[in-house]
Amino acid sequence: MYLIRGQYNLNLFTKRHPAIRLCGTVGNFDGFHLGHQSILKKIKSDAVELDAKTIVFITEPHAAEYFAEKKDPDKVPPRILPWIDKVKLLNDFGIDYVFILKFDKNLRAMSPESFIEDILNQVGLVSLTVGDDFRFGLNRAGDFHQLESWGSKNNVKISSTDTFKFLDERVSSTRIREALISNNFDLAESLLGRPYTFSGKVVHGQALGRTIGTPTANIWLPKQKLPISGVYAVKCNIDGLILKGIANMGIRPTVGGTHPVLEVHLFDFSEDIYSKRIEVEFKKKIREEKKFKNLDMLKLQIQEDISLANKFLKD
Repeated sequence: MYLIRGQYNLNLFTKRHPAIRLCGTVGNFDGFHLGHQSILKKIKSDAVELDAKTIVFITEPHAAEYFAEKKDPDKVPPRILPWIDKVKLLNDFGIDYVFILKFDKNLRAMSPESFIEDILNQVGLVSLTVGDDFRFGLNRAGDFHQLESWGSKNNVKISSTDTFKFLDERVSSTRIREALISNNFDLAESLLGRPYTFSGKVVHGQALGRTIGTPTANIWLPKQKLPISGVYAVKCNIDGLILKGIANMGIRPTVGGTHPVLEVHLFDFSEDIYSKRIEVEFKKKIREEKKFKNLDMLKLQIQEDISLANKFLKD
């Protein structure tokens, strides 16, 4: 897969590949859920029919994150997937090109007509598929009919996918966030088409876990919020090795923490995994994070958490 970052690189790409034929879609694809996958299957089918390659246009950050950050940072919606995991999933799905367009004040002010002319019209699109609720441009003024009009004039096949439903309700990133926040991991898995996981690189922390007998792997977090908080029973994948453990997602108030940290204690494991990438699958929430009076009380609680996690994680 070829990653294109920014409008300048998009223009450079089209200059280098002036005859390329592309079947594309536009969206943020947070979660890469079954609805997203339905759209991607459509553009892959079109690519076979039209002898073309596939391209996905995504914005970074998401528009909802950008607007919430400006108004009230506390109301920024949680991110299901970091952008790097989203790109990996697109690659695994067989998408040929991903274009990441920075969402900033210039893109926010872009009219629907300018978005079509300056972005969509700059690549060799022969088909474009969007979700049935797709809107674009300043004040979300652009719609499917405007795309259809452009497509008919430029010989671009424009398609809209039907709403993808599970249990008679729309599959959406919002619904998945709500499921994760309410600890309904079974529903989240059904909507995603896979278990909910978070992956990141193991980085150095304060090594406080070692002082109380439960060493932890600290995992790098993006600046975006995650839709999880508290203590969880987890399964982790490190280079194909599956391990059980507990994870804490929070600020660690007992030791004076102020910033969110994801730390994982792996059962019966003591190898050095610094700088390795670890995938954490959240299986069951054990409790909310809370502040303890001292480290001895925290240590006792962690032993209870480990006991509960072992019960939840029995095969």
